[in-house]
Amino acid sequence: MLGSTHGTLTTDLRARVVACGEQPRGAVHDTAEVTATAGDLDVSGRPLHAPVPDLDRFFRPEAVAVVGASDAEGRPNTGITRQLIAWAERVGARLYPVHPNRASVFGLPCVPSVADLPEQVDLAVLLVGDPLPVIEELAQAKVKFAVAFASGFAETGEEGAAAQRRLAAAVEQSGLRLLGPNTNLNAFEKFRTDLDGPAIALITQSGHQGRPVFTLQELGIRLSHWAPTGNEADLETADFISYFAGRPEVGAIACYVEGLKDGRSFLLAADRAARAGVPVVAVKVGRTETGARMAASHTGKLTGADQVVDAAMRQYGVIRVDGLDELQDTAALLARARKPRAEGVVVYSISGGTGAHFSDLATAAGLTLPVLGDAKQAELHQWIPEYLNVANPVDNGGHPVGDWRGRKIIDAILADPQVGVLICPITGPFPPMSDKLAQDLVDAAEATDKLVCVVWGSPVGTEEAYRTTLLGSSRVATFRTFGNCITAVKAYLDHHRFTSGYRSPFDEAPRTLSPSFRKAQALMRPGHRLSEHAAKQLLRAYGIRVPREQLVTSAAAAVRAAGLVGYPVVMKASAPQLAHKTELGLVKIGLTSASQIRDAYRELTDIARYEGIDLDGVLVCQMVERGVEMVVGVTQDALFGPTVTVGLGGVLVEVLQDVAVRVPPFGEDQARSMLGELRGRALLDGVRGGPPVDVDALVEVVLRVQRMALELGGDLSELDINPLMVLPRGQGAVALDALAVCR
Repeated sequence: MLGSTHGTLTTDLRARVVACGEQPRGAVHDTAEVTATAGDLDVSGRPLHAPVPDLDRFFRPEAVAVVGASDAEGRPNTGITRQLIAWAERVGARLYPVHPNRASVFGLPCVPSVADLPEQVDLAVLLVGDPLPVIEELAQAKVKFAVAFASGFAETGEEGAAAQRRLAAAVEQSGLRLLGPNTNLNAFEKFRTDLDGPAIALITQSGHQGRPVFTLQELGIRLSHWAPTGNEADLETADFISYFAGRPEVGAIACYVEGLKDGRSFLLAADRAARAGVPVVAVKVGRTETGARMAASHTGKLTGADQVVDAAMRQYGVIRVDGLDELQDTAALLARARKPRAEGVVVYSISGGTGAHFSDLATAAGLTLPVLGDAKQAELHQWIPEYLNVANPVDNGGHPVGDWRGRKIIDAILADPQVGVLICPITGPFPPMSDKLAQDLVDAAEATDKLVCVVWGSPVGTEEAYRTTLLGSSRVATFRTFGNCITAVKAYLDHHRFTSGYRSPFDEAPRTLSPSFRKAQALMRPGHRLSEHAAKQLLRAYGIRVPREQLVTSAAAAVRAAGLVGYPVVMKASAPQLAHKTELGLVKIGLTSASQIRDAYRELTDIARYEGIDLDGVLVCQMVERGVEMVVGVTQDALFGPTVTVGLGGVLVEVLQDVAVRVPPFGEDQARSMLGELRGRALLDGVRGGPPVDVDALVEVVLRVQRMALELGGDLSELDINPLMVLPRGQGAVALDALAVCR
């Protein structure tokens, strides 16, 4: 691993914190956000902990102002005002209509302006076309929160984006917190208060896309909050994740995300949720070019390179799903299910065909279906005919579920210590057999702390066994499709495995600059691409091994260098503009004599002269015996900043594009996990008689490159080590070529 570092947070890094907008907000708004200290910042000057806004007074205000309130029939503001009055009554808030030309609205006394409010209000709802002029008034009145419904901002193009930037700047200056613009009334919906148990907190950028999750209340699943973030000029998805992660009633957070305002803020919020053990389930659009384009037109966000978004979510335990049906089913299960006692899944069914079908899908998805032991199988055969399979899946043949045997079978399966989840797919109603089975499953679920899932496959959904028995149980997780059940159960097991051993990467992120930083800084050339020789010096500064080599400017010097480096050698033309030397014939390998060296030098310089390339010299390099060629690199992502990539190298990187991505900071476990994601991972273990390679050395290079990315930050626009030759186990890894671009 990297050696210890020393140093202090430099003045220029502190300045970068302010320049990046990470300074604390004004004191007007009373939140849990705190001023960052040197110990709270990483080496690039970025915060290591999520600021948590105190949104209690947003969701449960004591006093509310409605600016632009109306009771004139036929006006859009009238319906909104009526809904806000009803909501204020439900949450026990005093509501003050604000309108310059009305004495009252719906019988409530109306004040002409914000300045005339009789008391300080917690929340102002702005029913005006342009919220910007009102922001200063709200700041003077020390209003804590505001909601702007108005559209016509970043979702409409550059002119609207400029208007949104002006609004965001005014809000930042004021110290209040703003939801919107381009948001809606979802935060003020009527939530059921008669439901018990852990709740789902919902965050959406499109209100309509959250409606299926909100409707889960009609199936008995509790919802506590709904945050419709809109264009996120100020308050963003990350703020609400951070807040909800600390709410005792929240069992899971469900998100519909069209674009992230800031990648770092999102990761800090996800990290806070992971520390608290609160699952975050998200639909994130933008997997395709079409989806990304539509998301931009809707909310004016950067969707981000989807591969990076996907990796970042996985890195911090955010469960990404594709459909709204998956969102509601997965969030509902994670909110209400207890911690698993074991990871084994048993499939139990009336039909052998149903069990086999479900088991195939579950196994392909990565669920573990253990074979039940001989003793357990013998126990089950007390009630199930001997000719039926009970190893897992368990096929009862149908008839045992209709009498006392059905419950005995379920209890026996749940008593097995390797079983953590029992799934019973009921593909269609078959009364009275299916009714008795459903009741037995509900009764067994009430008596166990293990997870019991039922897939009710009937498309009708009006059956008593489904509507009353299954949905009436808070302990049985009921699904309508095989796929949604498998997705949710896998997410449930993955989440608890992830959080049980979770160590925050931010806790281990370097706070101080390493000695390597100053050496590397001296090599950087802002706005330029480095030559291979200079790029390798950059790697050497961070302790990454490169071949023995010398940069020469004459044939005679090349011959002397070959003698020092040791035959056989490789010769390469070196110049900052040379990204792909092989295609131009500017690489010569396997040279074994002085005459070959002289001939190669002349040929390389002749080609460079013909191509108009101004060489800084010719590299004479040690020829490294073959291992496995890998690529390790750094790129700058628009949302997340520096990202680290590892994959199969050489020409394979372009042909197969077999790479894994992580967002710094991350530790050794994540570096090894990256390798596990590669389709060509088996090459590292040795194939066709080849020896296994030095995976530890490869991981070390990935971590050192990450340190470089963190310390050099945006100054290093791109780094590409290709190939990194990973040698047989115990022999290390050598960077044979490198490309670096400075910003």
